[in-house]
Amino acid sequence: MSSTNRASYGLWQNSYVLPPFLNLKLLYQNSMRPSYLTCLFIFLITHVTHAQPETYAEKLGFPKGKKVIIFHVDDAGMSYESNVGTMNALDKGIASSASVMMPCSWVPHFFEYLKQHPNTDAGIHLTLTSEWKNYRLLGRDKAPGLYDEQGNLWPTVAQVVAHASPDEVEAAVRAQLALYRSFGLQPTHMDSHMGTLFEPKFVTRYAKVSMEEKIPILFPGGHASLIIKANNVPAPMQQLAKQVGKQLWDAGLPVLDDLDGSITSHNLPAGATDKDLQAFKTQQFIELLKKTQPGLTYILMHCTIQTPTFDQISNSGQSRKGDMLGITDPTLKAYIEKEGIIVTTWRELMERRKKL
Repeated sequence: MSSTNRASYGLWQNSYVLPPFLNLKLLYQNSMRPSYLTCLFIFLITHVTHAQPETYAEKLGFPKGKKVIIFHVDDAGMSYESNVGTMNALDKGIASSASVMMPCSWVPHFFEYLKQHPNTDAGIHLTLTSEWKNYRLLGRDKAPGLYDEQGNLWPTVAQVVAHASPDEVEAAVRAQLALYRSFGLQPTHMDSHMGTLFEPKFVTRYAKVSMEEKIPILFPGGHASLIIKANNVPAPMQQLAKQVGKQLWDAGLPVLDDLDGSITSHNLPAGATDKDLQAFKTQQFIELLKKTQPGLTYILMHCTIQTPTFDQISNSGQSRKGDMLGITDPTLKAYIEKEGIIVTTWRELMERRKKL
């Protein structure tokens, strides 16, 4: 399950509403007065501009009105199949970022790839849940609130919220960061598996570690059009996201405008051919890009090769395979080039932010 399906956050959107005095009757009465029309034109331009604040992409120096995308792959390190799927998405497709689940057993395998490809945009997929029935992640005694009676991470976000303290969660985040660095590499960013760190109880600690370590995090502090619509985000959470986004920006970090994790939720019935699956997922990517607003948007996916072993972990294997096939489809790349969509990385975002 994608992190955005668990998230409840966003940013308010200003809407432009004509003031009471600007009605049709008044327009008719004054339509022949040039001075009035001039004033009306100035009024409209001023208010429409105000209703469309500068995006974080524009603040980072990208052209106004452009769609700037990070195509991100979650769950590297989860399994051999996930590692191969992620590598394929990065090497053969247009995926521009990935993140690693540090508590998982196939992490060393993926770090061998990262050492051979040192310029890969790779971060930490901060993992505080273990939601699969037959595939559990063991924990340690240092943060007992994070683990169930068998010593596994809790299966659900709600259980983490109920049992873990912010101090324990922050300790786990720092431990996973330290483990990543123990491989001799520095993460380009941090994000949140299942969206646990977007919970109000934990989000300030998530931002705290980001600002102290100078590592950007997945957080949509801009217009958040896609995520607000997908999750029906309440106004208080939108306001909280606005505040956190400003804090991150003021701390010298890049901030995202929007985020979407719906791609993996699209699935075909069992038995679909690879060709059918690729065509379907490619079209889903294209439809999503059409709905995306200008600004910096994070589109996340989960890529894997599908095997009987992976199917014992999760029933999402076919959809994850489809993500991999879609992101490596030349048709998708051609569409992006034709539309002038900019594909970027966390590395580039940090470089741009440091220059401001």
